[in-house]
Amino acid sequence: MRILYGVQGTGHGHISRAKVIIPLLREVADVDVLISGYNFNLEVDGKVTFKRRGISLAYDSKGAIDLLQTALAIKPVRFIQDIQSIPVKEYDFIISDYEPITAWAAQSAKVQCIGLSHQAAFLSPKSPRPKKRALIAESVIKHFAPCGEPIGTHYKRYDHFIEPPILRPCIKELNPRSSEHVTVYLPAFAHETLITFFNQIPEVKWEIFSPNCDSRYEKLNVIVNPLGNESFLKSFENALGLVCSAGFEAPSEAMFLGKKLLVIPIKNQYEQICNAVALEKLGAKAIYNIKPDFLNQIKSWIRNGEIIHLEEVCDENKLISKILELGAKKELAM
Repeated sequence: MRILYGVQGTGHGHISRAKVIIPLLREVADVDVLISGYNFNLEVDGKVTFKRRGISLAYDSKGAIDLLQTALAIKPVRFIQDIQSIPVKEYDFIISDYEPITAWAAQSAKVQCIGLSHQAAFLSPKSPRPKKRALIAESVIKHFAPCGEPIGTHYKRYDHFIEPPILRPCIKELNPRSSEHVTVYLPAFAHETLITFFNQIPEVKWEIFSPNCDSRYEKLNVIVNPLGNESFLKSFENALGLVCSAGFEAPSEAMFLGKKLLVIPIKNQYEQICNAVALEKLGAKAIYNIKPDFLNQIKSWIRNGEIIHLEEVCDENKLISKILELGAKKELAM
C-alpha cells in the first residue's frame, strides 16, 4: 500500500502531528511525504519526498496576520504547477494535514483524500464558533484543502468524525510540576514587545521562546530563548502556566500537563478565535485585544486562573486503523 501524506509547513501543530502519525503509518504502508510552505522552522522526521512552495501566512510584529504580505506572497501560477507536478495516481490514497497541493491534486485526479487536521473539525457545525461567524473565513477553511473524508481533531469529540488531541510522545513522558515561572510562546509577537509587558509584572518570572531570538539573554525578570525543543520542554514541564496563541497543539499539551492556560488568538485568524471560544467554554482564559487593562488581565489570570484538563487524548493505533479503513473506500465523498 502506498500513501502520500501532505503536511502544511506553516504552524507548529501540523508538523508535530505528522511526527506522531507518519512513523506509525510507515509500519504498515509505504509512505511518501510532501511538505509545503516557506516560513517554517521545523522538519518532519525521516525522508521527505516532495517540498513545494505552497501557501503560508505572514505576520506583523503585533501578533496579527499581515493580509497584504500574505496575498503578495501567493504565486498562483507556481501553485497550479505544483499541483500538476504531484503523481497522485501512483498512490492508493492521500492524507492531507491542511496541505492544499496534495488535497487539490487528489481532487483533480479523483483519488481518495483524507483530511487529517484540526481544521477538518470545523467542517462540523457543532465545533465551537464565536457568536459572529466570519463567512469568508468559514469558506476558506472548507475549500483551502478539500477532502473526501475528514478526520478532525479538537479538545472534545464535538462530532462523530472528530478525535481528541494527538499528543507528542515527549509530552506524555514529562513529569510536570509547578514552579515560579510562566512559559511564553507567542511567535507572532516580537519578543521585544513582550518584554515591555512582562517587565511590568516583576513578581513573576517569564521565559519567552521566540523564533527571532538567536541566543538566550535576560532582561530583569524575563528570559528570552531561541526556539529549541529540549529547552522549551524543560521550561514547559516546570512552568506555573503557559501563555500562547490560540493554536491547537500547545493549549492541548498545557491541559494535558495540568498547567494554567492563557491564550491570545492571532488577529485576523478565524480558526484561532474559534479555538479561544472553545477554550473559554472549558474554563481557560482568553485575551482577544491588547487594551489598557491587558496587564491587569494577566495579573488576574496569575492569581485566579483555573487549571483545566483534557477529557481524553487520541488513541493513535485506533486512529491508524480508522485512516486505513477510510482510505480503502472505493467511492469518493467529494
